[in-house]
Amino acid sequence: MSAPAQLSARSVSGLRRSLLAWYATNRRDLPWRRTRHPYRIWVSEIMLQQTRVVAVLLHYKKFLQRFPTVQKLAAAPESAVLAQWSGLGYYRRARNLHAAAKVIVNERSGKFAQTAEDWRSLPGIGRYTAAAIASIASDEPVAVLDGNVARVLGRLLGGVNPSAELWKWAEALLDRTRPGDFNQAMMELGALVCLPSQPRCSDCPIRSYCKTRGLGQKSPGKLRQYKSHVAYSLQRRSGTIRLVQRNADERLMPEMWELPQTSPNGEAEQLFSVKHSITTTDFTVNVVRSRSEEGKWVRISRLQALPLTGLTRKILRKAAIIQ
Repeated sequence: MSAPAQLSARSVSGLRRSLLAWYATNRRDLPWRRTRHPYRIWVSEIMLQQTRVVAVLLHYKKFLQRFPTVQKLAAAPESAVLAQWSGLGYYRRARNLHAAAKVIVNERSGKFAQTAEDWRSLPGIGRYTAAAIASIASDEPVAVLDGNVARVLGRLLGGVNPSAELWKWAEALLDRTRPGDFNQAMMELGALVCLPSQPRCSDCPIRSYCKTRGLGQKSPGKLRQYKSHVAYSLQRRSGTIRLVQRNADERLMPEMWELPQTSPNGEAEQLFSVKHSITTTDFTVNVVRSRSEEGKWVRISRLQALPLTGLTRKILRKAAIIQ
């Protein structure tokens, strides 16, 4: 593919060399960068969707310890997968990961896809994720476009551009001899240097090729955060606690387990409170001692195997009921 009109072929070659040299020196030492195994890279890419790296680091190792192979993941009950995913949110990702593992094991004899196109045929894998896995694990020369890469390209080439155009430019700039490293370098540049509101242009290895030097692309304003108060009942007796299971048809977190919800303005004794955020709402969560007939008594020894909501895990950890 030819170079974009904004950059000459010579400039593209120089840009690739500069970016890859910067990446070799400045890349973060992340566990999924120490492997080219498609299973481990796939798990990391699904976890990283809409989730910060620091949060993924807390879960990635434990998830792979529990499900070290795609066969182990496919054979596990969904409840066990959701339990291990608890705290990462967006649980549809875990369900799709589990469903795709079953396809790989049961329909493809445990063989992983080699191309981005084949990866996209699996549940929960879109264009970006497929390209990331295929380029890193199989060296397929396909470009990626996530939020970080789109921001880098938008500034590099002179402002906000339609997604379709950015995909074309991503493909044109791609170093086809080292596609995995180049894609990760672009993402790393957006994550560490070409930041949304305060880009560190003086540290940018490709600043001499940039049309805007951080200008010309306004970052979108933060979505308004709403505040809300909720309360949950914490009841404990003889090595058990009372939990309720969300309905299977719930839009959010179906079939996950949580504490019974109660009125935040009741007369019950308050034990403690926690803060919790979901998308655009910041919750103040009061945990109270009150009686509820809702749900069932569950043994504390079983809690780590249950798919608990992230908020429930947070509450139970603060109450020193689980670690």
